[in-house]
Amino acid sequence: MVGNGKMNPSSEAEEEGVKSLLKWAAKYGIEVSESCSSLGLGHCLGVSCFPGAGGRGVAALRPISKGELLLKVPKSALITTDSLLSRDETLSLALKAHPSLSSTKVFTVCLLYEINKGKASPWHPYFLHLPRSYSILAAFGELETQALQVDYAIWAAQKAVTKAKYEWEQAFTLMKELKLKPPLLTFRAWIWATGTISSRTLHIPWDEAGCLCPVGDFFNYAAPTEDPDSFENVENWQNEHAKDDLDIHHSQRLTDGGYEEDVAAYCFYAKKNYNVGEQVLLSYGTYTNLELLEYYGFLLEDNPNEKVFIPLDLDIHSLSCWPKESLYIHQNGRPSFALMCALRLWATPPRQRKSIGHLAYSGCPISKGNEIYVMKWIGKKCDALLKEMPTSVEEDKSLVHLIDKMVEYENLREWVKEASAVFGGEFGDNNILKAAYGVEGDNELTSLVRTKMLIDRWKLAVQWRLMYKTVVARCISYCTDIINSLSTQ
Repeated sequence: MVGNGKMNPSSEAEEEGVKSLLKWAAKYGIEVSESCSSLGLGHCLGVSCFPGAGGRGVAALRPISKGELLLKVPKSALITTDSLLSRDETLSLALKAHPSLSSTKVFTVCLLYEINKGKASPWHPYFLHLPRSYSILAAFGELETQALQVDYAIWAAQKAVTKAKYEWEQAFTLMKELKLKPPLLTFRAWIWATGTISSRTLHIPWDEAGCLCPVGDFFNYAAPTEDPDSFENVENWQNEHAKDDLDIHHSQRLTDGGYEEDVAAYCFYAKKNYNVGEQVLLSYGTYTNLELLEYYGFLLEDNPNEKVFIPLDLDIHSLSCWPKESLYIHQNGRPSFALMCALRLWATPPRQRKSIGHLAYSGCPISKGNEIYVMKWIGKKCDALLKEMPTSVEEDKSLVHLIDKMVEYENLREWVKEASAVFGGEFGDNNILKAAYGVEGDNELTSLVRTKMLIDRWKLAVQWRLMYKTVVARCISYCTDIINSLSTQ
């Protein structure tokens, strides 16, 4: 997992902070075990550190069986719009004058209003342990956005920023009426609250905005998967394509658990068997890496649900009966079922399409010649796409490595000087320095914090484009294998 924004309790101070949070959680009825570990949860879990695998997470303190109840968080501990409104008449009355705000905007305002109370808020100990920033797409500046390099990813980032600014402007009057402190009125504060809600809320049946679940959000993410398919046997290519899942919509947020009315608590269950010391993971749902970056601010280096889109001619789209979202390349480089169907039909002479269209739509190869033509077309398209990119796969790998070496430099300017000698285009006109130090009025500490957040987001952008190019390169190899196999038959 890359860049999930969660704390890493490596220092004694952070560990003491987690202990303090768990003591607070116990007062709210969240099961915290003192017998197993000072950082224990329930009777089988412990808060631990997993470097390179999400940072702070939850470990099994004993063998855990699939389906076993892991943790219960009572309704009284959940942070929801209702729970915040019920405690504050001023907030409740103010919201009545703004009925047009969506449930998510309302929750965002309520969260900032509760933060505004400081230590007077009963959830103050929990708020102290929330990340200070998020690397979601809405937080991307121009530098990080352009670093994505791929048009549809750049557009997604620009759209996320525009949407966040529009929602902030819509809610600004209400926040001023609530007399929030100046720092909480800023767009930066709105992005923070948006990131908190986007990345940490869980589904509840009575509010579309969801809930924040203290302690329940210690669990790191595991992508939902089906039984793995190697697709190494070219002869079974058609049959494997027929098994493709065309669930192109990700609106339903899956979780390994949910709110249970009979016990009035949010309950978490094991998605598989775990051994002692193994990290216990939960599935937030099925997401591509771009979606993970947009909503959660992290990436998966090996995401089984990754989908890569390549530019397609308009006539291909016009012939396809599937939505554009289904025309993609799998993480392993294999074209999707819908993409193959559309391309087979497109590669068929127009006068023959009506008579053999049923074969294409059923996923069956139309002919060996047609199949080879399609594979050659995809391969050439992917090859041209990689050549048009500003940087290569190897250059991106080197850049990620160079970013990781930043800690060895005394200041950012020295690092940028060396990096510019290798990656001139990416560092043209001192873009990194301008983005890092371009805000007037910031003191040195604030500039350092801002710089770190910028570099974190920039690294994620470089990693995303590297993963994109890697999948495209895999697709070229895949198409070549299919062509060679068919040519020898």
